[in-house]
Amino acid sequence: MENFIFEVPTKVYFGKNQIEHLPEALKAYGTKVLLVYGGGSIKKNGLYDKIYQVLKDFDIVELAGVEPNPRIETVRKGVAICRAEKVEVVLAVGGGSTLDCAKAICGGVYYEGDPWDFTADSSVIKKALPLATILTLAATGSEMNSGGVLSNPKTHEKLGFGNKILIPKVSILDPTYTFTVSKYQTAVGSADILSHIMEQYFNQTPGTQMIDHVAEGLMKTVIELLPIALKEPANYEARSNLMWASSWALNGLIGRGRKGAWSDHAMEHELSAYYDITHGVGLAILTPRWMNHVLNDETLPYFVRFGKNVWGLTGDDETVARDSIQKLYEFFKACEIPMTLPEVGIDDSKLAEMAEQAVKHSAIATDAFVPLQKEDVLAIFKASMEEMKF
Repeated sequence: MENFIFEVPTKVYFGKNQIEHLPEALKAYGTKVLLVYGGGSIKKNGLYDKIYQVLKDFDIVELAGVEPNPRIETVRKGVAICRAEKVEVVLAVGGGSTLDCAKAICGGVYYEGDPWDFTADSSVIKKALPLATILTLAATGSEMNSGGVLSNPKTHEKLGFGNKILIPKVSILDPTYTFTVSKYQTAVGSADILSHIMEQYFNQTPGTQMIDHVAEGLMKTVIELLPIALKEPANYEARSNLMWASSWALNGLIGRGRKGAWSDHAMEHELSAYYDITHGVGLAILTPRWMNHVLNDETLPYFVRFGKNVWGLTGDDETVARDSIQKLYEFFKACEIPMTLPEVGIDDSKLAEMAEQAVKHSAIATDAFVPLQKEDVLAIFKASMEEMKF
């Protein structure tokens, strides 16, 4: 295990009715609030009205309509509102896309250039507005970390950014706010959680047993409770554990002490950039194909560990490794997640172009669990065009 610094300054209010703490939490930063949210689901489930009720003594301006893959144009609009209205604190309500957009807005207010610059060099962020979040979808872990992803439709780019200044000061995590999330979004959100864990778990840094076992526990939690949440949307136990697993999958704990580029995310960002698909479904499609592609004599022990410790498989090493990939694929399929690219509207016309961009925009060719060249990425994309056969 390598040396590291671990710090998560977010104050988390977890559980039912924790929104009652929002006024006291925000007053520490100001009373002029920018409320950032997405397509309006918070108005349907009553959360929007509840926010205005508890923040009756605050001055609120709004930025609505944040896209599922948040666009840089929306960030620019939010920055302009904050400057014009002299906003003191940003409140993001929704899933990871809304939170990511809000982070970029917080950093953009004090930055003289274009917030898109953050995707090339996040160190240019020297100061940011404080951010509070209310989570409504268990998926990205943005409620407890410093990173985000932005899309630029004009250039077909979807790129990440991150700076510890952007870590939310306060996050309200009330699992009941996820009760009305659709089965599809619940499933693909959980696929995102699993991918976050697996991108860190499949890593060749030696001596990381403690965080490996934590990662295995998180994966087992998602695998056990996602089917329950899909069958019983208002099951508090299932929803609460999925929500907390989402936070811990990407708050830095299981990634500290090791390093390496994330392969599936680098590839999926190109799918989302070109076709604007849901991030979690792209990850679900790619991950089993990536696993199959990188399985070899050197990586076999990692897949055996995954099969035995996460899925409880037994048998010879080769069988356990292969079966672990099949189990993951079948799990996603059983959760009714589309598992081929054509199912989400992607044909083979841009596969080579996206493969080239995936390598260009990341370090997967040099610093991944198994380095991937353009040809490798293209092979994984092509394998994702059809159902996997075992």
